[in-house]
Amino acid sequence: MPLFNQKTTTGMALSDDNDILHFLNPDDTHYVDARTALKNSDIYSIVYQLSADLADGELKATAPRAQGILNNPTKTSNAHAFWQSMYAQLLLGGECFAYRWRNDNGLDLYWEYLRPSQVQPFLLEDGSGLIYNVDFDEPGIGPMQAVPQGNMIHIRLMSRNGGKTGISPLSALSDELQIKDQSNKLTLSALARSIMAPGVLKIQHGGLLDEKQKAARSRSFMRQTASSKNGPIVLDDLEDYTPLEVQNNVAQLLNQANWTGAQIAKVYGVSDSIINGTGDQQSSVQMMNSDYTKSLSRFAKSITGELNNKLNAGVELDLRPSVDPLGDDYADKIASLRKNGVLGANQASWSLKQAGYLPENLPKPTEPVEPTRGGDKDDEDQG
Repeated sequence: MPLFNQKTTTGMALSDDNDILHFLNPDDTHYVDARTALKNSDIYSIVYQLSADLADGELKATAPRAQGILNNPTKTSNAHAFWQSMYAQLLLGGECFAYRWRNDNGLDLYWEYLRPSQVQPFLLEDGSGLIYNVDFDEPGIGPMQAVPQGNMIHIRLMSRNGGKTGISPLSALSDELQIKDQSNKLTLSALARSIMAPGVLKIQHGGLLDEKQKAARSRSFMRQTASSKNGPIVLDDLEDYTPLEVQNNVAQLLNQANWTGAQIAKVYGVSDSIINGTGDQQSSVQMMNSDYTKSLSRFAKSITGELNNKLNAGVELDLRPSVDPLGDDYADKIASLRKNGVLGANQASWSLKQAGYLPENLPKPTEPVEPTRGGDKDDEDQG
């Protein structure tokens, strides 16, 4: 067989439409890489908070072996750092990867986090699944070709190719980040031109001075200012010095440089109040927590969908530790259900113990505890 007829891959590359556009127009700057995006304080803040809160959530599986690998997925770091790194990459790139190192029986030993640059997904020629080319950092492993999708954890966000790959949320922020970059350059330029000159030295009847003579007088005046050691400046009747002040338009420009994070928060589906924005001043704390929980749950579904597909263990992500770390809101809900007669005293106590709000070895009350009924005291006062 001729060499040019040999096949080098067993699948078709999953290239995005934008890759073709960038190839035809290499000057297109609409791509925003994660390293550049993290230099933006708003993006860093929102990615850090979302990834940390998702990592604070508890992954629960119905199978003990699956629960074990979820609790301790890696050998090189702790579980919280591993999952936060996975979630941060998911939020930045729209997808994240981990390789499943398994024994001969197919049981997971540990997972290895992979950067997107280390992974190339391919679609099998018959369309029956995905395979991956993986380039490991370890010299002893090196590149690995045609890795089956069962050996990969591949979490995706929104997709345009049926869920095979994910779309980075940063792609929707390219114009905003360019505007911010230009705004920063304009602000720095305005500050440099406005503050570098301390004042204006006018020489009366000095119209015959050329450029070199004016520059020499400026340097001489600066030396005089330095030698006076913050003392008064002595001028003759032929000179007049006026110090400059920061104008109002420069101050307004500085205010415009505080570029709002509303657009970034909108892309990630959260309120801008979580990145120290003004947010909705009319919203209550409960409403904001409820909206934030909904936002986290959208990302949680993408995470558990992939883990359930690969582990087949009924994986769920409990977000209660993230949105209610002290458990006070949960205790209030249980108390309300107990007060309304939905739960009995033993059921309420059991629920709080299961949630870790009450210790398991809580002693029994030494005297009967009567439930408080709303409105009794008011009725007695009215009677």
